[in-house]
Amino acid sequence: MSFILVLAPIVGYVCGSIPFGLLLTRAAGLGDVRKIGSGNIGATNVLRTGNKGLAAATLVLDALKGTVPALIFARYGAEAGALAGAGAFIGHIFPAWLGFKGGKGVATYLGVLIGLAWQVALIFAAVWLAMAVLFRYSSLAALTACVVVPVALFALGHLEYGLAFALMSVLVFYKHRANIERLRAGTEGRIGAKG
Repeated sequence: MSFILVLAPIVGYVCGSIPFGLLLTRAAGLGDVRKIGSGNIGATNVLRTGNKGLAAATLVLDALKGTVPALIFARYGAEAGALAGAGAFIGHIFPAWLGFKGGKGVATYLGVLIGLAWQVALIFAAVWLAMAVLFRYSSLAALTACVVVPVALFALGHLEYGLAFALMSVLVFYKHRANIERLRAGTEGRIGAKG
């Protein structure tokens, strides 16, 4: 079992660090996605290329690279599943092959959550949607949902998952520092806004 607990975060990290946004945009002949917009490799920045299909594919693949290792290792227990999921999430936001400069992690966070506690993933989706409709800030919606998730996991008695997602939520906030500053300044872009 100790071998599994060592292997889980390593496999998770390797899966999570696959830069699908970068690979897909390059394959489509759109160049290096890190040279446009925010410079991130996630779906939101891929959308700035104008290719909605690639952005959707990036979103799905970034989620799946969290779901798959979490599901596989959760068969060996909650601790192994949590370690694999956290590894995938950390791999996405700090990929070694891209100089530890990856995406902001929300899609992979949700993917891990789907793999480990799909009921709480529904809570995440409901909170995100409610905040997005009320305030029309995608970043605020994601940040709020990432506060609710660990609380919900602890309330449901999922200690290992709650601890993993508490750490992951802190990292989501860290990666959204610029968004938080823009929210405070009133300059953050709203969902559906032009320009």
